[in-house]
Amino acid sequence: MSHHLFLLSPSDTPIYSLTHYSSKPVQSTSYPLTSNLPTWSTSAFAGTLTALSGASSATQSHHVPGGGMIANASLDNIEDVMRRENAMYLKSVDKFNEWTISAFITPGNVKLILLHEAKNDEGIRAFFHDVWELYVKTMLNPFHTAHTVIRSAAFDTRVRASAKKNL
Repeated sequence: MSHHLFLLSPSDTPIYSLTHYSSKPVQSTSYPLTSNLPTWSTSAFAGTLTALSGASSATQSHHVPGGGMIANASLDNIEDVMRRENAMYLKSVDKFNEWTISAFITPGNVKLILLHEAKNDEGIRAFFHDVWELYVKTMLNPFHTAHTVIRSAAFDTRVRASAKKNL
């Protein structure tokens, strides 16, 4: 299972991104309508794209082609939800194929966008709070502005540690 984090500045330019691969098991959801169907009917085309791409099925779900583009495409939905709700954590605001897009908006209008496959609201909320706290500490640096890319190795290490703990 993978998670893709994007931090966007107030002007919606990317300032940080991270791809995290989790070893936690994915909760499978069973759909009552498909449980009665034979296995060949629900998985007839499951390996076609995998076979054509030459990738194994285990790694196919980890790769998000154009993940940044998916995050940017969800900005309109994020702004719509922002106007309706007075919360910083917006839970799931959009869905793209099997990816759910969750967002967190800081008071300075920096957007934290997470693409994920499984539902884990409390873990995602804790992860967003950790990243926000790390971002605020980075902003305390007088040489850093809200529009500059974050290249700090310490920031990256701490975000990865939080992702490992919460996601």
